[in-house]
Amino acid sequence: MKLYLVRHGETDWNIANKIQGQTDTALNNKGREQAEALAVKLAGEDYCISRIYASGKKRAEETAKIIGNMLGIETVIYPGIEEIAMGKWEGYTWKEVKETFSEDYRVWHDNRRYQVPPKGESYQQLLDRLLPAIDDIIKKEKNNALIVTHSAVIMTLLSYIYDTPFEEMARNYKTGNAQIVEMDKDLFYKRYQ
Repeated sequence: MKLYLVRHGETDWNIANKIQGQTDTALNNKGREQAEALAVKLAGEDYCISRIYASGKKRAEETAKIIGNMLGIETVIYPGIEEIAMGKWEGYTWKEVKETFSEDYRVWHDNRRYQVPPKGESYQQLLDRLLPAIDDIIKKEKNNALIVTHSAVIMTLLSYIYDTPFEEMARNYKTGNAQIVEMDKDLFYKRYQ
């Protein structure tokens, strides 16, 4: 059994470099085209996916359904794999956050795994809901599964699995829109017990 992680297709907020978090933005036309292209790739190569799980956010759900429709696989909306909540910072660019919330940003930046942005959640809180969800999905599936989720979710999970500093996640694990990443479940279980 293999687990594939996919970041949702492009949104208008991606183009504007706005922090989306829990804000429920939809795909734009390019995002839909990216999802269709990914579906063609998944259909044409030896991925052998039998189930698709998706975050309940519109951008992830629509990406998953486009893929699922082409592959003939129903999408299961699954709690726990939604994007990190960035609270008051959502809708701002990172540059604007640094200027508008300078002290909160500085404190968060220096300890982002455990520090909570105003009205948001820390990366550790994201892990606390994400890891049991991934564990449950792996245990339910005998065949390969696809999880359509979000950038911070993928970066946080890979930082955890490979035991790399969370401050380096964007440098190490930045994932483009509609990009697929294979997750090694054995490495997952070496860290998650």
